[in-house]
Amino acid sequence: MTINIIDFYFTVINSLPIIKIYLSSYNNMGILLGNKEFNVIVIIENKSFINDPEGETIYHDLILKNKYNNIKSVRCAKVLKLIVNAKNPSDARLSVKKMCEDLRIFNPIVSNCQVNIISDK
Repeated sequence: MTINIIDFYFTVINSLPIIKIYLSSYNNMGILLGNKEFNVIVIIENKSFINDPEGETIYHDLILKNKYNNIKSVRCAKVLKLIVNAKNPSDARLSVKKMCEDLRIFNPIVSNCQVNIISDK
């Protein structure tokens, strides 16, 4: 039987809180299984039909006013950086996607959730 243990670590970078979530898989005797660590990025953004007031403000009040006319639009998103223990990249991606859905980290009605494996350690 496998038990997932989640530890949350909060870091502040450039006044933005970054949540680092470390997922570790342990068997019922508490011994670490022979898994690799994967760096995973989760991007959560509103679907295209949902307004993005933050992106619109950045676009109108910063980009256009400073004459960056080659930029056509801005959409804002949330980013989670995770370090995940898993057997392979596919298992890491699936476990993170399941966690995001189970814990309701995003609302599937209005948001898209993209899970990317950046590297293995």
